[in-house]
Amino acid sequence: MLDFTHDPSARSWVDAAQSAGCDFTLQNLPIGIFVRQDGDSHPRGGVAIGDQVLDLAHLAASGLLAESASAACSVAADATLNAFMAMGPASWQPFRHALFKLLSSEADAATQEKARACMLPLGEATMKMPVEVRNYTDFYTSRHHATNVGRVIRPENPLTPNFEWLPIAYHGRASSVVLSGTGFRRPNGQSRAAGHPSPAFGPCRRLDFELEMGFFVGPETMLGEPLSVAQARERIFGMCLLNDWSARDHQFWEMDPLGPFLGKNFCTSISPWIVSMAALEPYRVALDRPASDPQPLPYLDDAADRATGGLDVHLEVSVQSRQHRAQHLAGDRITATSFRHQYWTIAQMLAQHTIGGCNLRSGDLMGTGTISGPAPDEAGALVELSAGGTRPVPLPGTGEIRHFLEDGDSVSIRGWCEKPGFARIGFGECRGEVLPALDLGTA
Repeated sequence: MLDFTHDPSARSWVDAAQSAGCDFTLQNLPIGIFVRQDGDSHPRGGVAIGDQVLDLAHLAASGLLAESASAACSVAADATLNAFMAMGPASWQPFRHALFKLLSSEADAATQEKARACMLPLGEATMKMPVEVRNYTDFYTSRHHATNVGRVIRPENPLTPNFEWLPIAYHGRASSVVLSGTGFRRPNGQSRAAGHPSPAFGPCRRLDFELEMGFFVGPETMLGEPLSVAQARERIFGMCLLNDWSARDHQFWEMDPLGPFLGKNFCTSISPWIVSMAALEPYRVALDRPASDPQPLPYLDDAADRATGGLDVHLEVSVQSRQHRAQHLAGDRITATSFRHQYWTIAQMLAQHTIGGCNLRSGDLMGTGTISGPAPDEAGALVELSAGGTRPVPLPGTGEIRHFLEDGDSVSIRGWCEKPGFARIGFGECRGEVLPALDLGTA
């Protein structure tokens, strides 16, 4: 699946694309929606390269692209990426190839000059939601996370019997998916403290983040149309960073016997740039499933997906408190892991989503579930790091500790792919800040 766009020796004429630690290299070319700050307030598609944004609306009108890529560019220049995602790989690939050649240092001087006229600095672009999120589903596919959380809820039997047999998920709330940088209020709701006979109403006391990735559906399916794992793989456009904020005290009270409701529906944050599956090809790895475990049922099994269905994406979470900001400190990293440790692949997740006949729509968002690794410091949520609130999580920069999030805390997720022989592929940042709850008294 590798082609010339993965060549690590290729360079862009945008100098910043070669800078150390750059997320937006020539081999990446992530896509998002932005508004120019120069007075043109119409949202349009853009591609990040180095410290610049390539304005796809201007590019579509420039005549720089061949016909095979020009039509896709015009669709990608729209105010959302839903229609572009619906076009499928037959359109995505020529468009990526054309952008790579356009931005490569091999492009002639005249081409570079015309393309530069279609750009603006990243700092002069205001990012918007990349898609109209019509449906949102959140999975639960990290064995390490499921075991860690299970020990808090069910110490005697932490892993549920179904986990090894199917990608578990719940249908989330699309209306409360927000863009990175959006603050949200601590939610109010019911919870019942241990040993108390009745619940109490009030602000969440155990607010948590969840380190996740998101992936977007490309071409839609019809009602009643199931996808095989191989077919599902071809329907996935790309990935972003995702934080599925969680009110643990509300969640644990309300989810017996049904799944999450208010504990999950108040806010989910995503990063603005979507990295295509094509860009991630060099970082595919084998599925992280022990041979001694139950093997997937035939409809969830695929030899190619077993061999290359995983992705080695490095991930880290930092917390910046009010004290950090008062002291002009960036915040403290509290956990780091890799997406390669997930028990189910994203293609298996999407196949499971459709097997009962559920139809998909272009731009549907799927959360991978919390991503935790095998080591204690690779946990993807505070409920794990603090062992259900019984163990302090230090913030060394200020000397503070956390068991769960406090008002004013800002949580930042970053992700990137990097290994010898290939170019770095970065996702940017997914950030959100906890604002105080509304005072609803004892309603």
